[in-house]
Amino acid sequence: MTGKPVNRPRPGAANFACSTAMRSLSIGVPVKDERDNVEPLYRQVKDVLRDGFAWEIVFVDDGSTDGTFDELAGLAKLDARLKVVRLRRNFGQASAMQAGIDASSGELVVTMDGDLQNDPADIPLLVAKLDEGYDMVLGERAKRRDSFIRTFPSRVANAIIRKVTGIPFRDFGCTLRVMRADVARNLRIYGEMHRYIPVLASNIGARIAQIPVRHHPRRAGKSKYGMGRTSRVMLDLLTIKFISKYLTRPMHFLGGLGLLFFFLAFVSLGITILMKAISGHWMTGNPFLYLSVMLGLVGTQMLSLGLLGEVMMRTYYESQDKRPYVVRESRNLGDDDGRDQLAA
Repeated sequence: MTGKPVNRPRPGAANFACSTAMRSLSIGVPVKDERDNVEPLYRQVKDVLRDGFAWEIVFVDDGSTDGTFDELAGLAKLDARLKVVRLRRNFGQASAMQAGIDASSGELVVTMDGDLQNDPADIPLLVAKLDEGYDMVLGERAKRRDSFIRTFPSRVANAIIRKVTGIPFRDFGCTLRVMRADVARNLRIYGEMHRYIPVLASNIGARIAQIPVRHHPRRAGKSKYGMGRTSRVMLDLLTIKFISKYLTRPMHFLGGLGLLFFFLAFVSLGITILMKAISGHWMTGNPFLYLSVMLGLVGTQMLSLGLLGEVMMRTYYESQDKRPYVVRESRNLGDDDGRDQLAA
Protein backbone atom coordinates (compact mmCIF):
# COMPACT_ATOMS: atom_id res chain seq x y z
CA MET A 1 0.00 0.00 0.00
CA THR A 2 1.39 3.35 -0.99
CA GLY A 3 1.03 5.88 1.72
CA LYS A 4 0.55 9.57 1.18
CA PRO A 5 3.34 11.81 2.46
CA VAL A 6 2.58 13.19 5.89
CA ASN A 7 3.35 16.87 6.51
CA ARG A 8 4.42 17.16 10.12
CA PRO A 9 4.17 20.65 11.59
CA ARG A 10 7.27 22.33 12.86
CA PRO A 11 7.58 22.70 16.63
CA GLY A 12 5.45 25.59 17.78
CA ALA A 13 3.46 25.71 14.58
CA ALA A 14 0.21 25.42 16.56
CA ASN A 15 -1.65 28.64 17.01
CA PHE A 16 0.45 30.75 19.39
CA ALA A 17 -2.53 32.45 21.04
CA CYS A 18 -4.85 29.45 21.30
CA SER A 19 -3.74 28.17 24.70
CA THR A 20 -6.21 28.89 27.48
CA ALA A 21 -4.18 27.25 30.23
CA MET A 22 -0.95 29.16 29.60
CA ARG A 23 -0.04 32.82 29.40
CA SER A 24 1.10 33.97 25.98
CA LEU A 25 4.50 35.62 26.09
CA SER A 26 6.32 37.52 23.35
CA ILE A 27 10.05 38.11 23.76
CA GLY A 28 11.53 40.90 21.66
CA VAL A 29 15.30 40.72 21.11
CA PRO A 30 17.10 43.41 19.05
CA VAL A 31 20.40 42.08 17.70
CA LYS A 32 23.28 43.43 15.64
CA ASP A 33 26.22 41.20 14.71
CA GLU A 34 25.37 38.53 17.29
CA ARG A 35 25.72 35.42 15.10
CA ASP A 36 27.38 33.35 17.81
CA ASN A 37 24.84 34.34 20.49
CA VAL A 38 21.41 33.93 18.89
CA GLU A 39 21.24 30.13 18.92
CA PRO A 40 22.38 29.75 22.57
CA LEU A 41 19.86 32.43 23.56
CA TYR A 42 17.06 30.65 21.71
CA ARG A 43 17.98 27.36 23.41
CA GLN A 44 17.99 29.01 26.84
CA VAL A 45 14.59 30.61 26.27
CA LYS A 46 13.19 27.31 25.02
CA ASP A 47 14.44 25.45 28.10
CA VAL A 48 13.22 28.06 30.61
CA LEU A 49 9.74 28.52 29.11
CA ARG A 50 9.12 24.90 28.24
CA ASP A 51 6.34 24.65 30.85
CA GLY A 52 3.87 27.30 31.92
CA PHE A 53 3.89 29.66 28.94
CA ALA A 54 2.82 29.77 25.32
CA TRP A 55 5.70 31.79 23.92
CA GLU A 56 7.30 33.28 20.87
CA ILE A 57 10.64 35.01 20.45
CA VAL A 58 10.96 37.89 17.98
CA PHE A 59 14.53 38.59 16.86
CA VAL A 60 15.01 41.95 15.14
CA ASP A 61 18.16 42.03 13.01
CA ASP A 62 19.27 45.66 13.11
CA GLY A 63 21.54 45.73 10.09
CA SER A 64 23.89 42.87 10.97
CA THR A 65 26.79 42.15 8.60
CA ASP A 66 28.23 38.99 10.19
CA GLY A 67 25.63 36.44 9.08
CA THR A 68 23.28 36.87 12.05
CA PHE A 69 20.23 36.87 9.79
CA ASP A 70 21.25 33.62 8.07
CA GLU A 71 21.65 31.99 11.47
CA LEU A 72 18.21 33.24 12.54
CA ALA A 73 16.61 32.17 9.26
CA GLY A 74 17.91 28.64 9.80
CA LEU A 75 16.48 28.52 13.32
CA ALA A 76 13.14 29.91 12.10
CA LYS A 77 12.80 26.96 9.72
CA LEU A 78 12.98 24.60 12.68
CA ASP A 79 10.62 26.39 15.06
CA ALA A 80 7.68 28.61 14.05
CA ARG A 81 7.77 30.24 17.47
CA LEU A 82 10.96 31.98 16.42
CA LYS A 83 10.12 35.05 14.35
CA VAL A 84 12.65 37.18 12.53
CA VAL A 85 12.35 40.83 11.46
CA ARG A 86 15.22 42.11 9.32
CA LEU A 87 15.58 45.87 9.08
CA ARG A 88 16.97 47.34 5.88
CA ARG A 89 19.84 49.06 7.71
CA ASN A 90 21.07 49.80 11.22
CA PHE A 91 18.36 51.99 12.74
CA GLY A 92 19.55 51.75 16.34
CA GLN A 93 18.50 49.79 19.41
CA ALA A 94 15.40 51.86 20.14
CA SER A 95 13.96 51.40 16.65
CA ALA A 96 14.79 47.68 16.69
CA MET A 97 13.05 47.33 20.04
CA GLN A 98 10.00 49.13 18.68
CA ALA A 99 9.96 46.75 15.71
CA GLY A 100 10.02 43.80 18.09
CA ILE A 101 7.08 45.19 20.06
CA ASP A 102 5.15 45.85 16.85
CA ALA A 103 5.67 42.25 15.70
CA SER A 104 4.69 40.69 19.04
CA SER A 105 1.32 39.03 19.61
CA GLY A 106 1.44 37.85 23.23
CA GLU A 107 -0.54 39.20 26.16
CA LEU A 108 2.78 39.90 27.88
CA VAL A 109 5.82 41.43 26.16
CA VAL A 110 9.39 40.85 27.30
CA THR A 111 12.40 42.80 26.03
CA MET A 112 15.98 41.62 26.46
CA ASP A 113 19.41 41.94 24.89
CA GLY A 114 20.74 39.38 22.45
CA ASP A 115 24.28 39.20 23.85
CA LEU A 116 23.54 36.55 26.54
CA GLN A 117 24.20 39.03 29.35
CA ASN A 118 20.51 38.94 30.35
CA ASP A 119 19.39 35.59 31.78
CA PRO A 120 16.13 34.12 30.42
CA ALA A 121 15.75 32.27 33.74
CA ASP A 122 14.71 35.61 35.26
CA ILE A 123 11.66 35.92 33.00
CA PRO A 124 9.34 33.79 35.21
CA LEU A 125 10.40 35.90 38.22
CA LEU A 126 9.50 39.11 36.39
CA VAL A 127 6.13 37.66 35.36
CA ALA A 128 5.42 36.55 38.94
CA LYS A 129 6.08 40.10 40.15
CA LEU A 130 3.86 41.48 37.37
CA ASP A 131 1.02 39.31 38.65
CA GLU A 132 1.09 41.22 41.93
CA GLY A 133 -0.79 44.00 40.15
CA TYR A 134 1.84 45.82 38.11
CA ASP A 135 1.78 46.84 34.44
CA MET A 136 5.56 46.67 33.98
CA VAL A 137 8.39 45.05 35.91
CA LEU A 138 11.98 46.13 35.29
CA GLY A 139 15.15 44.18 35.88
CA GLU A 140 17.96 45.66 37.95
CA ARG A 141 21.43 44.32 37.23
CA ALA A 142 22.42 43.74 40.84
CA LYS A 143 25.95 42.54 40.00
CA ARG A 144 26.97 43.95 36.64
CA ARG A 145 29.60 42.02 34.71
CA ASP A 146 30.85 44.98 32.70
CA SER A 147 34.01 47.06 32.69
CA PHE A 148 34.37 50.28 34.67
CA ILE A 149 34.17 52.31 31.46
CA ARG A 150 30.58 51.09 31.10
CA THR A 151 29.40 50.92 34.68
CA PHE A 152 30.57 54.33 35.89
CA PRO A 153 28.85 56.46 33.20
CA SER A 154 25.77 54.27 33.64
CA ARG A 155 25.62 54.96 37.38
CA VAL A 156 25.98 58.69 36.79
CA ALA A 157 23.28 58.65 34.10
CA ASN A 158 20.91 56.65 36.32
CA ALA A 159 21.38 59.12 39.17
CA ILE A 160 20.65 62.09 36.90
CA ILE A 161 17.59 60.39 35.41
CA ARG A 162 16.22 59.66 38.89
CA LYS A 163 16.75 63.27 39.92
CA VAL A 164 15.24 64.86 36.82
CA THR A 165 12.26 62.52 36.31
CA GLY A 166 11.47 61.82 39.95
CA ILE A 167 11.22 58.07 39.20
CA PRO A 168 13.11 56.16 41.93
CA PHE A 169 14.44 53.11 40.05
CA ARG A 170 18.15 52.37 40.28
CA ASP A 171 18.78 50.87 36.83
CA PHE A 172 17.13 52.39 33.76
CA GLY A 173 19.52 50.76 31.32
CA CYS A 174 18.65 47.10 31.92
CA THR A 175 16.91 45.84 28.80
CA LEU A 176 15.33 42.86 30.57
CA ARG A 177 11.76 43.82 31.45
CA VAL A 178 8.21 42.49 31.11
CA MET A 179 5.09 44.55 30.45
CA ARG A 180 1.48 44.05 29.58
CA ALA A 181 0.77 44.19 25.86
CA ASP A 182 -1.60 47.17 26.08
CA VAL A 183 1.17 49.20 27.74
CA ALA A 184 3.84 48.02 25.29
CA ARG A 185 1.80 48.91 22.24
CA ASN A 186 1.16 52.43 23.49
CA LEU A 187 4.88 53.14 23.71
CA ARG A 188 6.61 55.03 20.91
CA ILE A 189 10.37 54.66 21.14
CA TYR A 190 12.57 57.03 19.12
CA GLY A 191 16.27 57.92 19.06
CA GLU A 192 17.90 56.49 22.20
CA MET A 193 14.62 56.44 24.13
CA HIS A 194 14.79 52.72 24.99
CA ARG A 195 16.53 53.73 28.21
CA TYR A 196 13.49 55.85 29.08
CA ILE A 197 10.85 53.17 28.58
CA PRO A 198 10.00 53.29 32.33
CA VAL A 199 9.49 57.06 32.07
CA LEU A 200 7.31 56.72 28.96
CA ALA A 201 5.26 54.02 30.67
CA SER A 202 4.92 56.15 33.80
CA ASN A 203 3.59 59.00 31.64
CA ILE A 204 0.60 56.85 30.65
CA GLY A 205 -0.04 55.79 34.24
CA ALA A 206 1.57 52.33 34.24
CA ARG A 207 2.23 50.75 37.64
CA ILE A 208 5.91 49.81 37.65
CA ALA A 209 8.19 47.76 39.91
CA GLN A 210 11.82 46.68 39.73
CA ILE A 211 13.51 43.49 40.98
CA PRO A 212 17.15 42.31 40.92
CA VAL A 213 18.12 40.07 37.99
CA ARG A 214 21.27 38.22 37.00
CA HIS A 215 23.83 39.68 34.65
CA HIS A 216 26.52 37.68 32.83
CA PRO A 217 29.73 38.74 31.11
CA ARG A 218 29.65 38.83 27.34
CA ARG A 219 30.89 35.53 25.91
CA ALA A 220 30.97 36.24 22.18
CA GLY A 221 30.64 39.18 19.85
CA LYS A 222 31.63 42.76 20.45
CA SER A 223 29.96 45.42 22.59
CA LYS A 224 28.31 48.25 20.66
CA TYR A 225 28.64 50.61 23.62
CA GLY A 226 30.58 53.83 23.20
CA MET A 227 31.28 56.86 25.38
CA GLY A 228 29.40 58.98 22.85
CA ARG A 229 26.17 57.42 24.09
CA THR A 230 26.47 59.32 27.39
CA SER A 231 26.00 62.72 25.74
CA ARG A 232 23.04 61.40 23.73
CA VAL A 233 21.43 60.09 26.91
CA MET A 234 21.63 63.56 28.46
CA LEU A 235 20.13 65.21 25.38
CA ASP A 236 17.32 62.66 25.31
CA LEU A 237 16.69 63.38 28.99
CA LEU A 238 15.89 67.01 28.11
CA THR A 239 13.50 65.76 25.44
CA ILE A 240 11.77 63.28 27.71
CA LYS A 241 11.41 65.88 30.47
CA PHE A 242 9.77 68.33 28.09
CA ILE A 243 7.48 65.67 26.61
CA SER A 244 6.51 64.38 30.05
CA LYS A 245 5.54 67.76 31.41
CA TYR A 246 4.73 70.11 28.55
CA LEU A 247 3.66 68.07 25.51
CA THR A 248 0.04 69.21 25.80
CA ARG A 249 0.87 72.74 27.03
CA PRO A 250 4.05 74.04 25.35
CA MET A 251 3.02 77.66 25.90
CA HIS A 252 3.34 77.20 29.66
CA PHE A 253 7.05 76.46 29.23
CA LEU A 254 8.03 78.63 26.26
CA GLY A 255 5.65 81.42 27.20
CA GLY A 256 7.01 81.39 30.74
CA LEU A 257 10.52 81.83 29.37
CA GLY A 258 9.25 84.63 27.14
CA LEU A 259 7.72 86.52 30.08
CA LEU A 260 10.96 86.07 32.05
CA PHE A 261 12.98 87.61 29.22
CA PHE A 262 10.51 90.49 28.94
CA PHE A 263 10.83 91.13 32.67
CA LEU A 264 14.63 91.18 32.38
CA ALA A 265 14.35 93.51 29.37
CA PHE A 266 12.29 96.00 31.40
CA VAL A 267 14.76 95.76 34.29
CA SER A 268 17.64 96.47 31.93
CA LEU A 269 15.73 99.37 30.36
CA GLY A 270 14.94 100.74 33.83
CA ILE A 271 18.63 100.67 34.74
CA THR A 272 19.37 102.57 31.54
CA ILE A 273 16.82 105.29 32.41
CA LEU A 274 18.09 105.56 36.00
CA MET A 275 21.68 105.95 34.82
CA LYS A 276 20.55 108.70 32.47
CA ALA A 277 18.56 110.49 35.20
CA ILE A 278 21.20 110.20 37.94
CA SER A 279 24.52 110.52 36.16
CA GLY A 280 23.52 111.85 32.75
CA HIS A 281 24.94 108.81 31.00
CA TRP A 282 23.98 108.80 27.33
CA MET A 283 21.34 106.12 26.68
CA THR A 284 22.56 105.37 23.15
CA GLY A 285 26.01 104.46 24.45
CA ASN A 286 24.77 102.41 27.39
CA PRO A 287 25.15 98.62 26.94
CA PHE A 288 22.09 98.05 29.15
CA LEU A 289 19.94 99.60 26.40
CA TYR A 290 21.19 97.08 23.85
CA LEU A 291 20.79 94.31 26.39
CA SER A 292 17.14 95.28 26.93
CA VAL A 293 16.55 95.22 23.16
CA MET A 294 18.15 91.78 22.86
CA LEU A 295 16.16 90.40 25.81
CA GLY A 296 12.95 91.80 24.34
CA LEU A 297 13.63 90.10 21.01
CA VAL A 298 14.37 86.77 22.71
CA GLY A 299 11.17 87.10 24.74
CA THR A 300 9.19 87.71 21.56
CA GLN A 301 10.75 84.62 19.97
CA MET A 302 9.88 82.46 22.99
CA LEU A 303 6.24 83.59 22.93
CA SER A 304 6.08 82.97 19.18
CA LEU A 305 7.54 79.48 19.61
CA GLY A 306 4.98 78.81 22.35
CA LEU A 307 2.12 79.78 20.02
CA LEU A 308 3.55 77.60 17.24
CA GLY A 309 3.88 74.75 19.72
CA GLU A 310 0.22 75.08 20.71
CA VAL A 311 -0.84 74.94 17.05
CA MET A 312 1.39 71.92 16.37
CA MET A 313 0.16 70.13 19.49
CA ARG A 314 -3.46 70.53 18.41
CA THR A 315 -2.61 69.41 14.89
CA TYR A 316 -0.79 66.34 16.29
CA TYR A 317 -3.75 65.22 18.39
CA GLU A 318 -6.68 66.23 16.20
CA SER A 319 -5.29 65.06 12.84
CA GLN A 320 -4.89 61.53 14.26
CA ASP A 321 -7.97 61.60 16.50
CA LYS A 322 -5.74 61.14 19.55
CA ARG A 323 -6.74 62.03 23.09
CA PRO A 324 -4.50 63.82 25.61
CA TYR A 325 -5.42 61.29 28.30
CA VAL A 326 -5.19 57.56 28.95
CA VAL A 327 -8.04 55.39 30.29
CA ARG A 328 -7.07 52.56 32.64
CA GLU A 329 -10.53 50.94 32.77
CA SER A 330 -14.21 51.82 32.59
CA ARG A 331 -17.65 50.37 33.21
CA ASN A 332 -20.96 50.39 31.31
CA LEU A 333 -19.56 52.13 28.23
CA GLY A 334 -20.85 49.76 25.57
CA ASP A 335 -18.31 47.14 24.49
CA ASP A 336 -16.07 47.51 27.54
CA ASP A 337 -15.54 44.26 29.47
CA GLY A 338 -13.76 45.87 32.40
CA ARG A 339 -10.21 45.15 31.27
CA ASP A 340 -7.54 47.85 31.09
CA GLN A 341 -7.83 49.87 27.91
CA LEU A 342 -5.30 52.43 26.80
CA ALA A 343 -5.91 55.20 24.31
CA ALA A 344 -4.18 54.80 20.95
